[in-house]
Amino acid sequence: MYTITLSISEETVEALQVAPENLSREMLLIAAVKLYELGRLSSGAAANLAGIPRTVFLSRLADYGVETFHLTEAELAEDLASV
Repeated sequence: MYTITLSISEETVEALQVAPENLSREMLLIAAVKLYELGRLSSGAAANLAGIPRTVFLSRLADYGVETFHLTEAELAEDLASV
């Protein structure tokens, strides 16, 4: 396991409106959401990074304006046809 240390100013923490004791959990979630949005992590891997169950991660995506699924209509139709 790797450890990353971030230095964040008090002003930034205040602007984020996150209690200091919840900051590391919030930053992990934000990183996981962005990496998922960019397609760099699957939803399961992103949930693991955030330290939450995959179902909770998927439900939290809307809080950040991120689509849960990245399938086009054609891809979705193809997936449904193969079931």
